[in-house]
Formats: sequence, structure tokens, C-alpha cells
Amino acid sequence: MFERISGSLLDPEALYASNIELFHSPELRGLNILMGFTGFADAGHVVRQINAELLDGLDADAEVVAVFDADQLIDYRSRRPHISFVEDHLQDYQAPKLALYRLKDGLGQSFLLLAGFEPDLQWERFSRAVVGIVEKLDVNLVTWIHSIPMPVPHTRPVGVTVHGNRPELIEGISSWKPTVEVPAAIGHILELRLTEAERNVAGYVIHVPHYLSEAEYPPAAVAGLEYLGAATSLMLPTDRLREAGREVGRQIAEQIEASEEVQQVVAKLESSYDEKAEGTVRRSLLADENDELPNAEDIGAAVEAYLARKDSRP
Repeated sequence: MFERISGSLLDPEALYASNIELFHSPELRGLNILMGFTGFADAGHVVRQINAELLDGLDADAEVVAVFDADQLIDYRSRRPHISFVEDHLQDYQAPKLALYRLKDGLGQSFLLLAGFEPDLQWERFSRAVVGIVEKLDVNLVTWIHSIPMPVPHTRPVGVTVHGNRPELIEGISSWKPTVEVPAAIGHILELRLTEAERNVAGYVIHVPHYLSEAEYPPAAVAGLEYLGAATSLMLPTDRLREAGREVGRQIAEQIEASEEVQQVVAKLESSYDEKAEGTVRRSLLADENDELPNAEDIGAAVEAYLARKDSRP
């Protein structure tokens, strides 16, 4: 049975209805939470693929712990849900959903997944609600993931940037400490508020080749699942995405082979990648010869262009 916490309509708890019996079960205490929100950049549709793989691949063990009230968090006119018109009637309304699930990995270990749309509204209130859930369930570690387009070649390993308050999860992966300004997402705000609440949190930014950022790019989703799994000691499903990645790789190879111009672009990216990677340990692919990141305009250009293209679509 789902129940909304009674009290003021402005209380953070009023944003969600919880499965009372499951929410208060001792089995949920001390687990790890994975978070993935769709609606921001999501280059290569990494978050969407990861959420689908976890919810579909582990569906037999999925239990809904809490559901957030979309009507309080979504601007429907700027992000309209889809509905099907079939000959003479409407059906299959795809209502937006943001929920907390309890899942089990390949070894039967339980973990929590907060997945769904990125809220358009009430970010601070939503953040207080999530931090409250983390504290009530005494969550061990919160990890979240998103992806951005980057000037990197698909022929090299998928890169990642890690941030948060767990140095052992960052050192050796993100060795640089830049100061840049980027468009904020709800995951960033949650990370800030969780850090202020002294809860363990780590965020993973997957680097997707900018020329593949508008299509599904399964290798990037596989990399995301591997990083999340390593951080939380979970065995997360990747087989279907790996198979899809092989097919996508074949299609990319065919397109590159058919275009000398594309071959030159990829070759240039490969040269830049190899030049910067030589003699370094997982250094940022955007770092220059002085190990410094470009300014906000440079690092944000690909993201801003990608978001502009998405916003211009009907």
C-alpha cells in the first residue's frame, strides 16, 4: 500500500508516496542508491539505456519503494509526454514517472535505484526529499550518472569524469581538479546537498564522442554500468548492451569507411587523444599540454550546442 506523508503541502515528504511496508523494512537499511535522471544532456542516451537495462534486466526483482508526484515537478508544456492516436481513439499515454526502486543484482545483492525524469520545478524541495530518504534509510553510498558530448574518438576507451566526497573513488580516474562553469542538473544539486548532509556521494560523467551524441551509444552505457558497479560492488547487467554495442560499432565502421571526410575527423581525434594520453594516467581528454582544462566557454560548447539542438526539435 502506498501512502503520502501527511502534513504541510510544502513539506518535502509530500512530494512522494511510499510503499509503507517496504519503506520501513529493515532490509532497505544501509543499501547503496544509484540515480539516473533523463531530460538533461544525456549524450548517447546513456542514462536512458542504463535505467532501462536495470529495470528491464532485473525486472523480476524490482519493487517500487516510492513514487514522486510528477504533477508537482514537471512543466508539461516544455516537455510534453507522448500518447498514441490509433485510427479513431487515444491510447498508451506515457505518463512521466520518477520512482525509487529496490532491485537485486546478478548475485542477489539488494540496491536502490532512483530513476526517471529530471524535475523541471522545485529542485531544492525535491533535493530535501531525497536527502531525507537517504537519511531515513541510512544509505551507504549514493552514486549518480550522466553523460556529455566530448571531442573524443569512438575508437578509444570511453572516458569518465568522477566527482564527489569519496576520494578513493576519484583518485586514479579523475586526476585533474578543474575550475569551470557548466549547466547545472538536478544530480549536481543533489550531490551538493548530500555532501552538506555528510552523506557519501559520487557522480560519474561519461564522455560520449560528440558525433555520436544524438543517437544511442551502447558502449558508453556499458562503461557507465561498469563504473557504477565497481563503486558499489554490484554485478550489474551489461550483456544486452554489449551485444547492441557490437552492432552499433559495425554500423559506425561502415559509415566511416564510406566517407573520407569522416575518416579524417576520426583520425584527428585519435591523434589528439593519443597525444594527450601518452605518459599520463587517465588524464582528462580536454586537458591541454599544461594539464589545465579550457575555460567555461570551451568545455561547455559541445554541451550547449547539443542542448540547443534538442530544444529546437518539435
